[in-house]
Amino acid sequence: MHLGVGLLASGYGICADCERSAAPQVYEDPMRLPSLKFLKTFQVAAKLQTFKAASEKLSITQSAISHQIKALEEQLGVALFERGARALILTDAGAHYLEHINDLFAKLESATEQLRVRYGQSIIRLNVPPFFANELLLPRLASFTQARAKTDIRIETTVSAQEAHPPEADLSIVWGTGPWDGLTVHELFALSYIAACSPDFLLENPIDTYADLNGKTLLQHEERRDAWERWALGLGITPIKPNRLIRLDTMSAVVRAAEQGVGVALVPSRLCADRFAAGGLVKVFDAEWATNEGYVLLHRPEDQAREELQEFTEWILSEFRVA
Repeated sequence: MHLGVGLLASGYGICADCERSAAPQVYEDPMRLPSLKFLKTFQVAAKLQTFKAASEKLSITQSAISHQIKALEEQLGVALFERGARALILTDAGAHYLEHINDLFAKLESATEQLRVRYGQSIIRLNVPPFFANELLLPRLASFTQARAKTDIRIETTVSAQEAHPPEADLSIVWGTGPWDGLTVHELFALSYIAACSPDFLLENPIDTYADLNGKTLLQHEERRDAWERWALGLGITPIKPNRLIRLDTMSAVVRAAEQGVGVALVPSRLCADRFAAGGLVKVFDAEWATNEGYVLLHRPEDQAREELQEFTEWILSEFRVA
């Protein structure tokens, strides 16, 4: 007699041919997904390359950052970072994982914003270099916010790769030469530099010719260590030999030091126009060094249809694009 009875609920079955119990069926749960919080911590730490910077960004302790990364690595069973003396270095596995994490967060944030657009308050996420934000964007932003009261704007000024469009941004203003593959590009203006200092410095250190810069204190941005050499080459003059060279890590610090009479700086002429007009800075020479770089506005093609994004893009172009 054959019993065609299946005991699926209990996890056992009856063999129809020999009427004996079969082995229990084992159902394994899929791997528990990592905490979204831990993944965000990993993404931020990987972007900033230090636990200290990540802790400041996320407003939690360095110890908490370290514990979350360690817990994530233990759950995944792979090392995501090589811990260096001064910085974190992604392992091959970490770099591969980060690419996917960036895509996932970009899609998650995009879906969230689309939900807000459809059912609630719209938001625009803009990434912009700090000096551009301080000198050009923020002084003019009120004209847009007054006209579009129902749009929230989140501005991120974290320093990142000059030509990168962060996955979490809707719009970004960057400087460089490109190419920006897969992105919609709007050119704003070319990047040129001019030698400048404070009125008092120029009064105490008369400079009439390029050669008069020899023996003076020169200021420059840490990321442009060859700026003065390229400036001289671009103007076709003999390289300057300063008595002291002071490098600072932000353009804001470079300009501030020049205004305080520390020395002569190479500053972006368009971004410092208001400072020249106010008299805090004076041009040492009229000649500008025109680089092959420029500021551009970037966004993903699929975001083009968003009305609030179109309006903000048009406003930025009307304010900052130079024909």
